[in-house]
Amino acid sequence: MSFKINRDKSNRHVAITPWEKYQKEEQERASKKTGRVHRIGAKLPRLKQQKHRRLAQRMGLLISIFLVLLIISGYFISPLSHIGRVQVLGNHELSKSKVLAISGIRTGDSVYSVIGKEQKLAKVAKQNNPRVKQISFSVSHFNRLTVRLKEYQTAGFVPANGYYRVALTSGVISKERQKQPSGSYPVYDRFKKPDVLSQMIKQYAKLPQKIQSGISEIQFSPTQADPNRVHLYMNDGNEVYASSLTFASKMAYYPSIAAKMSHKGIVNLEVGAYSYSFGGK
Repeated sequence: MSFKINRDKSNRHVAITPWEKYQKEEQERASKKTGRVHRIGAKLPRLKQQKHRRLAQRMGLLISIFLVLLIISGYFISPLSHIGRVQVLGNHELSKSKVLAISGIRTGDSVYSVIGKEQKLAKVAKQNNPRVKQISFSVSHFNRLTVRLKEYQTAGFVPANGYYRVALTSGVISKERQKQPSGSYPVYDRFKKPDVLSQMIKQYAKLPQKIQSGISEIQFSPTQADPNRVHLYMNDGNEVYASSLTFASKMAYYPSIAAKMSHKGIVNLEVGAYSYSFGGK
């Protein structure tokens, strides 16, 4: 009997020691770890680019904010943020300096003392001077201030303590005063009640310019029959009696009545409208 010896080592199971098994497992783990390192290393350049891009964006944002704050700070300390040139339009009786004074504005003030505060400034100006009817403020070209003004016009003069105070078309007696009346405005005399005087001034303000300039003096001259009667002295030599309540509408007839008078005399506009010469009725 013969025996055949199988020398094929591939089919032979070779037992390994625990130390060899450990070494093999460690090699396998190291191989896997090396593969992961290679994969992460391939991504590193792209991660660095993204990081640099985000960093650049943040730096750009910070620099932009800094530049904006720098520009704003520079503007506030520059002359451009302060009122430079001032133009006042529509003023006749009030001077430019007076308009600025009653508004509380000075050259060199911050433009932001005007911007956003236009209504408050207008209110202050009206409170400080009754001649102000309307007033507006606007800033252009960074620091150029334009003030547009409408005034209540002069409507005559009222005697007071040796002076003549100025009456305005609003019916208000201003604090302005002068030693003698000026211009072609009437003098209001003998008015004891402020409301009656104010009403008379407003009636006068409704008259056409031609009739206004023809009146020299208006006196309060009430009677029992007409407690609102006024007595007018005209520049043409005539005199007029009228009611302060209907003064404006009745005085519209005066030019045509005066033109028909052959002699100087009285024009009565209290009830109806008629005239007669001095000394007759």
